[in-house]
Amino acid sequence: MKYRADPSLIRGSIAPLVTPFTPEGAVDTAALRRLVRWQIAAGSHGISLGGSTGEPSAQTLAERAEAIRAVAAEIDDRVPFLPGTGSTKLDETLELTGIARESGADAVLIITPYYARPTQEALFAWYSTVAREYPDLPVVIYNVPGRTAVEIAPQTVARLFRAHENIVGVKETTRDFEHFSRVIEAAGPELLVWSGIELLCLPVLVLGGAGFVSALANIAPAAVARMYEAYQEGDPGRARELHYALHPLVDLLFVETNPAPAKWLMHRRGLIGSDFVRPPLLPLSERGRADVTALAQSRLDLLTDPALGEEAI
Repeated sequence: MKYRADPSLIRGSIAPLVTPFTPEGAVDTAALRRLVRWQIAAGSHGISLGGSTGEPSAQTLAERAEAIRAVAAEIDDRVPFLPGTGSTKLDETLELTGIARESGADAVLIITPYYARPTQEALFAWYSTVAREYPDLPVVIYNVPGRTAVEIAPQTVARLFRAHENIVGVKETTRDFEHFSRVIEAAGPELLVWSGIELLCLPVLVLGGAGFVSALANIAPAAVARMYEAYQEGDPGRARELHYALHPLVDLLFVETNPAPAKWLMHRRGLIGSDFVRPPLLPLSERGRADVTALAQSRLDLLTDPALGEEAI
């Protein structure tokens, strides 16, 4: 938790891990820990867990807590750790946030409460409650209206940022790029903003963003990390090259509902032992497998890294 005191250091490519399951559907904690080691070796600048890619709504609170503890122990302060601890229930959100705090998380990523469609005032009260309960723990708002049916407004983000010292940033997973700009304008440049939309990862850096929490890091972590590094090192041309080169792999992720395509590919590559996804999701269809294979083969150069011992498709 060495980054907790200065969350401004949490930058770059933060990999939002899939949750590996056994073929029977149990959480595969050993595989999860292996993924952490692989991500760090590949150059990811931080680790997240329990976002949409991790299938949190299909897991029990106990399973999510066990995964947070296992990942925190494996990271061991080598890179920042930002677990997702949000739920549609406030008591569960507070309980899981407390577990993350005790486990050594550097910050927590809290999704807007889904399904209920709360007002902006209700969202302000929700995040304020979490912030007051854990004043020494940095809180990152997670805005993903495509999955939650509610969007937190730029003015509400700014209001929360001004009201609570430990609300430090927002992960924006909206294709409305104007929204990113409005958030930073309303809250000021000190707000940490990460993109959760793959094709907006590079553009958000131009606006002053802190980085990205992109599902793409599950299959091409080294390339995603290098894109951030190239931009920060004053080589926007190289960053743009990687941005466009990664397009087919972005398309791959969404051949069917995320994370089924990524899990199938990761299983094929030997990164996880099973491509199991929990209901209501289904494993990748036969047609989906063909599409994923074709897209993966078009950018094998970004998927494989001999230094990491990865196998081609």
